[in-house]
Amino acid sequence: MKNFEDKSVKILIVRFSSIGDIVLITPIIRCLKLQVLGCTIHVLTKSKYRDILAHNPYISHIHCIEKTTNEVIGDLKKEKYQLVVDLHKNLRTFFLKLKLGKPSVSFHKLNVKKFLMVQFKINQLPHIHIVDRMMQSVKKLGVNYDGKGLDYFIDPKVNLPEKISSFIQGMPSYFTFCIGGTYYTKRCPNDKVIDICKDAKIPVILIGGADDIENGHAIKQNIGDLCFNACGQTNADQSALIMQNSLFVISNDTGMMHIAAALKKPVISLWGNTIPLFGMTPFFPEGFIPSPYIAEVHNLKCRPCSKLGYNNCPMKHFNCMKNIDIQDIIRHIQSTNLKTTNIN
Repeated sequence: MKNFEDKSVKILIVRFSSIGDIVLITPIIRCLKLQVLGCTIHVLTKSKYRDILAHNPYISHIHCIEKTTNEVIGDLKKEKYQLVVDLHKNLRTFFLKLKLGKPSVSFHKLNVKKFLMVQFKINQLPHIHIVDRMMQSVKKLGVNYDGKGLDYFIDPKVNLPEKISSFIQGMPSYFTFCIGGTYYTKRCPNDKVIDICKDAKIPVILIGGADDIENGHAIKQNIGDLCFNACGQTNADQSALIMQNSLFVISNDTGMMHIAAALKKPVISLWGNTIPLFGMTPFFPEGFIPSPYIAEVHNLKCRPCSKLGYNNCPMKHFNCMKNIDIQDIIRHIQSTNLKTTNIN
């Protein structure tokens, strides 16, 4: 690997999607910027995810695409990068690196081991978080993980919609429940969400996308005045602001879970068809207390059924979510004093 020490170096970091995956690359961005002298960081991602990194002070420029890297290849060639850090690693980035013709590094995605686990339940997965695996790609530059966790920088000008602000003013102590998820098999069923919220006996704000509005309404109807359905009413920064001011966050295995970890909020994560062994658990700074609580159903023969998710349970029972122990979650909330401790 070329030695960049004491030189002005321009580095392109590539990660196209999605929200959580982009948040997970932030330690690499920070450590490169702070540990490589004279380093300038550019990032290439999809336009719809630009806002996730828009206020990151370690990034000098964000290049965006809608569908193909051909949209920006001319601009990228003009930048004369000394290094491409490929944190997406697929066919698209392979051809991108060929076109740029610059030195590059990447990381091991464990696709074969994930396939064996999903299809045959043969577990050869290492006990290592994806952030640590990605950090290995830049070790030859003398860059090491600094122990400070993830980053998420909220736009300082962001404001919450008036109705949400009013709810928070009337209920200053609340928790956030991220009810969304790209796939059905990663979303906690409404009845379980309702039971958790009722047993927690704390005001709650539900966040999610436009697709979650109907579920949020059904949950709100069952909980009453202690619940506010903010689904479909907030962008990423507004959702982050809600989480930042909450006591703790309960989330499915989604991008919001990683934003909550980046904000250093106590996290209770709910796992359905995916498993923590894939290396995508909430990633906190070293020594962070309380450690994230992982709610999952162990010893379920059909789990994991996918490394991503499905729109319906392939086995028709959805026991990976339906059998999650709610009382264990409530005991965790009570035993760690999450009802009264706001950690910022």
